[in-house]
Amino acid sequence: MYESHFGLAEVPFSITPDTSFFFGSPHSQEALNTLLVAARSGEGFIKITGEVGTGKTLLCRKFMATLGDEFMTAYVPNPYLEPRALMLAVADELEIALPRDVDQHQLVKSLTIRLLELAARGKHVVLCVDEAQALPTESLEALRLLTNLETEKRKLLQIVLFGQPELNAHLADPKIRQLAQRITFHYHLGALSRDDLDYYLAHRLRVAGFTGARLFSQRAVRRIYRATGGIPRLVNIVAHKALMLAYGEGRQLVEKRHVALAAGDTLGARAPLRWPWMAGLAALAAAACGITVALTR
Repeated sequence: MYESHFGLAEVPFSITPDTSFFFGSPHSQEALNTLLVAARSGEGFIKITGEVGTGKTLLCRKFMATLGDEFMTAYVPNPYLEPRALMLAVADELEIALPRDVDQHQLVKSLTIRLLELAARGKHVVLCVDEAQALPTESLEALRLLTNLETEKRKLLQIVLFGQPELNAHLADPKIRQLAQRITFHYHLGALSRDDLDYYLAHRLRVAGFTGARLFSQRAVRRIYRATGGIPRLVNIVAHKALMLAYGEGRQLVEKRHVALAAGDTLGARAPLRWPWMAGLAALAAAACGITVALTR
C-alpha cells in the first residue's frame, strides 16, 4: 500500500498483536515484569486487567515468548466455555490425547498425570486465559480446582487471567471468593501517556523499517493523543489511516489535518472540540434566521 512511499518494510500500525512491535512503556514493562516475577515465584493465580485496546493480548504473547525453556505455556483465547469444554481446551494445549467420550474423572486424571510428567522434567506449566472476563463462574471454579494440583514443593499449574476491568466485578462473586484470595500478583494496564505516544510511534516505525527523521509532525502527534486518549489500538487505527491520507496526497509528512480526518472516520476516537462548537453555532444561526423570517412576515 504506502510502505514503499514512506520507506517502510511493512505496515507499522497493524492491530494484529505482533510481539516484534511490543513497546516497553512504563505500564507495559511493569506489567511484563510483574508477570515474569510471579511466574518464577510459582504462584497459582495472576491477574492482568486493562480497558479495551490497551494491549492485553500483545502483552500475553510477549510474556509467553519471553519465558525460558523451563516453562511450557498453554493459551486459551476464547474462555466462554463451560467447565468441561474449558478443561478439554487445556488438555489440548498440553498435548494430551483423549478419547471423544472421556468422562470427567478420566479427564482430570489425565491432566494430573501430564502435569506431573512435565514437573518431573523440570517444566513449569503456565496457562494464559485471554478475555477472562467472559469466563462463566463455574469455569473459574474449575480453574481453581486445577490449581489445587501440587507437589510438596510447588503448584503443578499457574494461571494468568487477562481481562477487562469487568473481571474484577466477576471475581467479587462470593461463590468464587476462594479463587480471588489466591490471586497474589495483579496489575492494571493503562493507556499511553502523551510523552509515551511520541516514543510509541517512533518505535513502531523503526521496527517497520523507517530510517527517516520524522513521519508525524508534532501537531499531528498531539492530535492523535487527543483523539485516542493514548489507547494503543485506537492509536494504531488512526495513525494507519492518517498515513493512507498523506500517501494519497503524495506527502512525506503526516500533518494534523490528516489525523483529524482519520479520527473522524474512526469509531471510538474523540472528535475535535471545535466541531461540536461550530455545529452549535450553526444551529443557533439557523434558529436566529428562522426568528428573523417569522418577524418580517
